[in-house]
Amino acid sequence: MSGPDNRGLRRGGAAIVGAAESDLGHVAEGMNVIDLMAQGITRALADCGLALKDVDGLICATTQSRTSGLNLSEYLGISPAFIDTTIIGGSSFMFHVGHALAAIQLGLCNVAVIAYGSTQRSVGRRQASVREINPYETPYRPFLPSSAYALAASRHMFEFGTTREQMAAVAVAARQWALKNPVAWEKKPLSIDEVLGARMVSYPFTVRDICLVTDGGGAIVLTAPDRAKSLKKPPVYVLGHGQAITHANISSMPDLTVTGALASGKAAYAMAGLAAKDIDVVELYDAFTINTILFLEDLGFCPKGEGGRFVEGGRIAPGGSLPVNTNGGGLSYCHPGMYGLFLLIEAVRQLRGECGERQVKGAETAIAHGNGGVLSSQSTVILGTEATL
Repeated sequence: MSGPDNRGLRRGGAAIVGAAESDLGHVAEGMNVIDLMAQGITRALADCGLALKDVDGLICATTQSRTSGLNLSEYLGISPAFIDTTIIGGSSFMFHVGHALAAIQLGLCNVAVIAYGSTQRSVGRRQASVREINPYETPYRPFLPSSAYALAASRHMFEFGTTREQMAAVAVAARQWALKNPVAWEKKPLSIDEVLGARMVSYPFTVRDICLVTDGGGAIVLTAPDRAKSLKKPPVYVLGHGQAITHANISSMPDLTVTGALASGKAAYAMAGLAAKDIDVVELYDAFTINTILFLEDLGFCPKGEGGRFVEGGRIAPGGSLPVNTNGGGLSYCHPGMYGLFLLIEAVRQLRGECGERQVKGAETAIAHGNGGVLSSQSTVILGTEATL
């Protein structure tokens, strides 16, 4: 498993200057995914003091619009010089950051927006999702994606002795962070016993091991470093980027306990000149509790097989030694289908010191790691403040 060495991308070659969510939760009747994307873009541009007329790079993805780039351009009334609608699941937006970084460095655009929208809670998960037939899996009628991630969790339990209680600790930590986030969907405390005692979905997962189903969207704005310094908010620089694709279907995953984050993280760290020990804030795609454990291992925060023990005792919760998923994550904050963009938004806000009660003191570096498909596509983005350049 290997990823690109990123020799063509320059550390700090672009900065995120605007970040915003659209409406979240269960959006008002009449809102569609393009509405949500446009709303996120408008808010993100206002966040940095730019306008639609400044945007010449448009990047977006959603499962609910086959030609989202065309529809969003028309909606906004713009004709962007650079457009990208790459869609490979929830990690798409971290891939998009790499594409935007390259486009800005090459002069293909000056101001790029990355946007997402989903109304999956309003319209139903089945209508909001693409259903693909896999002759090797479909006859067994798996409940996807839960059954796929459950295979990875069961294998991790078998190989390393990881327990259901340890996975539950991930959900409890996420809920504790969510209670500090005013816009998080979940508002009640959660215990390990409550996670274990919840309705079983696909062993070993109960419903509390699995992400929310919400509506929502958002956007981030990127531009070149020289322009970034003149805008409203402190720039957050793209220090490192890496990506890896290992399979499409879970039955073809090379090793159920090792994800492409191993390769994407290695590439991102190399580009940034940093290591796991240098990261202050960790934002991981936690569609399932096993994800957080796998990514903590593969991104180097603990050895392979030690992730379950690593998350015990509140280590990744508020007050713990490693702040992970500080907005409450996909488990308790929001999860509108493809969650990756929200990891980037939270990482930016943490590095700008805008997170109020959940703010990580003195945060200068952050990882936002995206996951797509059934542990299929992985992409790692390392961000830093001016002090890290």
